[in-house]
Amino acid sequence: MTFASLHASAIDVLARFDARTDADDALRHTVLAFLDAQPNACARANVPGHITASVVILNEARTHVVLTHHPRVGEWLQLGGHCEDADSTVAAAALREGHEESGLADLVLDADLLTLHTHPIRCSLGVPTRHLDLRFRAFAVGAGTPELAISDESNDLRWWPVDALPESAEHTTVAHQVRAALARD
Repeated sequence: MTFASLHASAIDVLARFDARTDADDALRHTVLAFLDAQPNACARANVPGHITASVVILNEARTHVVLTHHPRVGEWLQLGGHCEDADSTVAAAALREGHEESGLADLVLDADLLTLHTHPIRCSLGVPTRHLDLRFRAFAVGAGTPELAISDESNDLRWWPVDALPESAEHTTVAHQVRAALARD
């Protein structure tokens, strides 16, 4: 695939996104305008900012969520990262990131956008940029909390009870994502 197909898929999921709040709808329009202005918006080399893909992974019982202790950010976050030109869609990028960062082989992805977020960061480019993060939901197949395999992209990785998330600077953002994931049928 190409970054052009990723670009088109980002526009598609944002066009179909059912924003639950006015703030989410305003951010949706902001990201759509960014995509319109930046034809290479899905490539990490796009210095003004780039689309990233994240996944909130729940167990089948919806009692636990996978979080990674991110080495660059130093906080507990959902799994995710940069799109790659081999990804067919932004949702496929989120699923790939989920597999790579959790070690879970059997994930069922909901291809509809769950939430979105934008934040400044100094990522692998080594210069200040902005991530425009499209976030999806997936379920880990299997009873209980399937075994995780930590990758080199994480300081720590674990299942957290959805009602006892870790306290951190990102607690509000993570809790919002988990609530959104649990509210969707």
